[in-house]
Amino acid sequence: MADLSKLTIGSKGTSSALVVEQRLAPAVGSGIAPVFASPMLIALMEAAAVDCIEAHLPEGHQSLGVHLDVTHASPTPLGFTVTATATLKAVEGRKLSFDVVASDGIDQIGSGSHTRVVVDTARFMARLTAKSLQQT
Repeated sequence: MADLSKLTIGSKGTSSALVVEQRLAPAVGSGIAPVFASPMLIALMEAAAVDCIEAHLPEGHQSLGVHLDVTHASPTPLGFTVTATATLKAVEGRKLSFDVVASDGIDQIGSGSHTRVVVDTARFMARLTAKSLQQT
């Protein structure tokens, strides 16, 4: 099992993105309102979790997102910057749990929880390659 002792409960990671046309709901197929898209919010929250822990993982390991439970509660228009923050709340074996929040500088626009698992990169890539070879 990988040594995850360098991960600290309560540590935080962040990720920010400017709301541009390519991140609006119509551009990613998540509606017609000209607002920051929910899929972009989710990606930002995942990036914050990665920022929180990836540098502290053992060599040859990485984390993969496996679960998100997110509420997108307030719209954000073009031109704003959205910042997501992830806080590591639990380490259970290879499973890492985070609280995630996002703000656009005016409102908290989203919140929820996120789960990642730590994997051996070489082993994961071997499984991925084997699966790719099964495609017809």
